[in-house]
Amino acid sequence: MGSSQAAVSFLTNVARAAFGLGAAATALNASLYTVDGGQRAVIFDRLRGVLEDTVSEGTHFLVPWLQKPFIFDIRTRPHTFSSISGTKDLQMVNLTLRVLSRPQVSRLPYIFRHLGLEYDEKVLPSIGNEVLKAVVAQFNADQLLTERPHVSALVRESLIQRAKEFNIILDDVAITHLSYGAEFSRAVEQKQVAQQEAERSKFVVMKADQERRAAIIRAEGESEAAKLISEATSVAGMGLIELRRIEASREIAGTLSRNPNVAYLPGGQQALLALNPATLGGR
Repeated sequence: MGSSQAAVSFLTNVARAAFGLGAAATALNASLYTVDGGQRAVIFDRLRGVLEDTVSEGTHFLVPWLQKPFIFDIRTRPHTFSSISGTKDLQMVNLTLRVLSRPQVSRLPYIFRHLGLEYDEKVLPSIGNEVLKAVVAQFNADQLLTERPHVSALVRESLIQRAKEFNIILDDVAITHLSYGAEFSRAVEQKQVAQQEAERSKFVVMKADQERRAAIIRAEGESEAAKLISEATSVAGMGLIELRRIEASREIAGTLSRNPNVAYLPGGQQALLALNPATLGGR
């Protein structure tokens, strides 16, 4: 009987110890929280509200139920959003913007108090669209291509300034895509075709002008040559013309003599002496 009571007492003590250890472990676990690398924690206290100090990486203590940690990722994260904006000449342009952002660590309590954990999703799309529309409205549609570096620089500077007002740091801002509406694309194509036609017409006009000048120069040369021949004839008589005629005849005779398909027959009745009598008799 005594041994049974001792066993029951022992088991009761073990159960109490286990319960105490379990409660202590639970309380200890509830009093600890871990902040991983690239993160910061903001503590909300039920009595004092959001504490002004941020908690860095590591394992830390807090008061269970009274305090609660909220973890922020402070690493740079990409965000992409699109905007349809109107240009200075009333053309619609579709732009895609990519930004790399991170929160200002010293202002995390303020960010949590006013914007919450999803601060970037609440702020960046709205200010991004605002800045894009304001910058694009300063340029014509074609200037967005010819002056793209200048446009990107204006967007970057304006967006960085606007993000600072919300305690957000932008490490990079870039326009990744730019496209025009269908009507403007057709207008650009028609303009290119018109420019090509204008260049072709310009070439035709220049060619006709060159041909006209060549004809004038040729006519002037022929006129000068005729004048010189007339003067030479008046001085030397018809001998110059006869000389040119003889030279031309000699050139023609030389050309014909080198052609095997051309036979030369002297003029007059003596040409018949070279014919075959048998052939004449047969006729």
